[in-house]
Amino acid sequence: MNGPRITIRLDFPGGRQLGHGKIRLLELIEKLGSISSAAREMKMSYRRAWLLMDEVNSMFREPVIETQLGGKGGGHAKLTEFGRKIVTLYRGVEKSSDERFASDLRELSGMLTPPNAGG
Repeated sequence: MNGPRITIRLDFPGGRQLGHGKIRLLELIEKLGSISSAAREMKMSYRRAWLLMDEVNSMFREPVIETQLGGKGGGHAKLTEFGRKIVTLYRGVEKSSDERFASDLRELSGMLTPPNAGG
């Protein structure tokens, strides 16, 4: 990481949350084609990843991911068009925040002690 970055956690009514980890998991599912592969990439258990994706799927009015149960060659998962829209919107919020607060982040970074300087 070259400089500071903003990570966003969106807190919705009812205790529902969407943040960097769930979005990254969605992106990896889209890239790798399975929940288990995405979970391995993020060094989390398949069960944890599955529960997170079930949570994301249930918090929106449309499915975010589609799964196909295993069989010959194993199961598959992919984002729905709606799921890709969720990821795009979230990443847009992140990008807008980074741009809006870039000057403040640079100033805060200048106030830090050097890494490993006993801070």
